[in-house]
Amino acid sequence: MNILYPIEWVVVWIMVQAHKLLSFVMDPDSGWTWLLSIVLLTVVVRIIIFPLFVKQIKSSRGMQIAAPELKAIQQKYKGKTDPESRQAMAQETMQVYKEHDANPVGSCLPVLIQMPIFFALFRVLFYKLPEAAQNNTNFGVLTPELADSAHNARIFGGTTISDSFLSGDISAKIIAGVIIALMVLVTFLTQKELTMRNMPPSALEGPMASTQKMMLYMLPFIYVISGPGMPIGVLGYWLTTNVWTFGQQWWMISKNPTPGSAAEKARHERINKKRAKQGLEPLDFTPKKSKRVQEMEAAKAENIRVQPKRYENGRRLSDEEVLQRAREKRAKAIEERRKKAAENGGTHKGGSKQSNALGKKRKKK
Repeated sequence: MNILYPIEWVVVWIMVQAHKLLSFVMDPDSGWTWLLSIVLLTVVVRIIIFPLFVKQIKSSRGMQIAAPELKAIQQKYKGKTDPESRQAMAQETMQVYKEHDANPVGSCLPVLIQMPIFFALFRVLFYKLPEAAQNNTNFGVLTPELADSAHNARIFGGTTISDSFLSGDISAKIIAGVIIALMVLVTFLTQKELTMRNMPPSALEGPMASTQKMMLYMLPFIYVISGPGMPIGVLGYWLTTNVWTFGQQWWMISKNPTPGSAAEKARHERINKKRAKQGLEPLDFTPKKSKRVQEMEAAKAENIRVQPKRYENGRRLSDEEVLQRAREKRAKAIEERRKKAAENGGTHKGGSKQSNALGKKRKKK
């Protein structure tokens, strides 16, 4: 039993309807009419899964916004391996995902949805069209006449939408080669746009940066390996969906860039320039820290460790003097962090209390 049969039937139905529409202005038996029918099929598929794309972007943004809170939770339970702590950490992590509507696997949905459609189109062009034309049988709304038209329609020279780089003549190799080259270019530009402009600085450092650079060159190279064996009709679908992805990504980057990325900074500058022309005050886009992050930083401030100095101006300090200098330095560090947090809109209550307590001890002495 072919599990792709229902998807193949839907793919054929959409392609035939698109062909009927284009036949009003184009030759029904032209290969370009059938190729544009596949392009329209791609557009319909991408419109249908557009809500999933929006969900993917929201989930990705949620993961990026939740990253500092997830880090705070990891710091909170660092070194704790008892079952209660592990369970509490898992619960708090899930709560953060829920608050920010984040899903670690949400970014895979559009790709997972498109893969069965891609393979169904491959089977339709490679198997169903020749079978329906040669055996004089219907496949859904695809009649033998339409199947024969699609299977034998010429794009250029003797090339049809069922030919591939490996199986076709010289014209098929040229057309397939041009489409594969365009696919590689569009995919490279899309990945570069994602990597260079729409990633926060933290994602461009360390192992993640190496992975991104590897994907920048490896993903387009996949088309060079797999493209020559694909029918030109499937390559047309692939190229159209890549161009659509690039357009969607460009639109999303310009309207809703990743927090902390160069694209977000450029968007903020555009907004403030526009406000300046209108005579309005510039907006402050400084991100506010969540309560969890503030609590983590406050706890960190209360546990400042100061390396005591044993010598001062060439003289060895007594133990009491060393302790006094360390207390003063620690109190100063706490006060500086408290002031910095206040300037950023946050307060470190624990840090101020610690500073006051140290001040009182100094007064008593």
